[in-house]
Amino acid sequence: MTIRRTGILFIIVIAQFACVSLWFAGNGVMDELIRAFQLPAVSLGHLTSAVQFGFIAGTLIYAMLAIADRISPSKVFLVSAILASLSNLMTIVSDGAVPILYGSRFLTGFFLAGIYPVGMKIAADYYDKDLGKALGYLLGALVLGTAFPHLIKGALSQVSWEYVMMLTSLLAIIGGALVYFLVPDGPFRKSGSGFHPRGLINNFKVNNFRSVAFGYFGHMWELYAFWAFLPLILRGIFASDSESMANISKTSFLIIGIGSIACIIGGYAAQRIGSFKVVKIALVSSGACCLLSPLIFNLQPEVVFIFLLFWGMMVIMDSPQFSTLVAQFAPSENKASALTIVNCIGFSITIFSIQLLNILSGHLSYQWLYLFLLPGPVFGLVAMSRMKG
Repeated sequence: MTIRRTGILFIIVIAQFACVSLWFAGNGVMDELIRAFQLPAVSLGHLTSAVQFGFIAGTLIYAMLAIADRISPSKVFLVSAILASLSNLMTIVSDGAVPILYGSRFLTGFFLAGIYPVGMKIAADYYDKDLGKALGYLLGALVLGTAFPHLIKGALSQVSWEYVMMLTSLLAIIGGALVYFLVPDGPFRKSGSGFHPRGLINNFKVNNFRSVAFGYFGHMWELYAFWAFLPLILRGIFASDSESMANISKTSFLIIGIGSIACIIGGYAAQRIGSFKVVKIALVSSGACCLLSPLIFNLQPEVVFIFLLFWGMMVIMDSPQFSTLVAQFAPSENKASALTIVNCIGFSITIFSIQLLNILSGHLSYQWLYLFLLPGPVFGLVAMSRMKG
């Protein structure tokens, strides 16, 4: 069966959405996990970081073995989706045993390394000049998948947290199967010969690749910490409103999920003004949100909600365009490994920002937490200003 290129993109988008719902499955039911297993409050940051640590380890292994450059990416995607789903289900059987609980989240992140960057690799194998638009849809799916556990919990408030974990695992397996059976190797795919550390290091000697990668690192300092601590921020904002407090999960879904629309808008905008300008607009906007957050968070909840919706768009709009630029400046023979290693470093940075906010949340009021994300957009803007051509 031959599927047109637009159909291929649609399948990849649906599969990516289904699979990355595993990423924040634990965050979507974090309150229930803490109560069920009597975990300390700091478990929010630690369990989120466990997924990030797993993803980092996974990206290193996948890159070192050049798995997606040497093996059909569709096969890698399917196997990774199955293993990530099984790892996610380990949370249910952990019975509160801390090593199993954290191991479950770590392994889920590890195998997500064969889904997120490999999905981008598959898209890059099908799209060339219009890769920015394609990745806009793909990253939009990732954002929606990230927010999805919050929606499940908010819409089905009476169901157990185990149900949320089982549903996200089932979705991921379906997503992996869709890619394996319906998405063959793309026309722009080139098989790599293996992992070449010197080649990846040499990539960072190229000015534009280095500028884009460093810009992405600044973006990542802000992104996942913003997502991870959003429920905590919302609980502070709506503390005096019992109805809003009951809808924290739905509100979190809206603020995170609206970023999927921003990714798509950014993809189309990149076709007109270029990926670099889209990145700059997003970094300036999200940086301004960081700076203004202590003031805005003291205003009426309705105003804060609109502000967070805008921030939820700007914090992610540049992500597809960063991936586009990395793919553009990376050599075709190790494009997957370059995307993977840049992701690896970027996600390593998220651990530091998440843990920083985790520590600060015990000493500062919620109004001040997001101010400490400001160095990310500033660093990203400085790095991107050094691009040439």
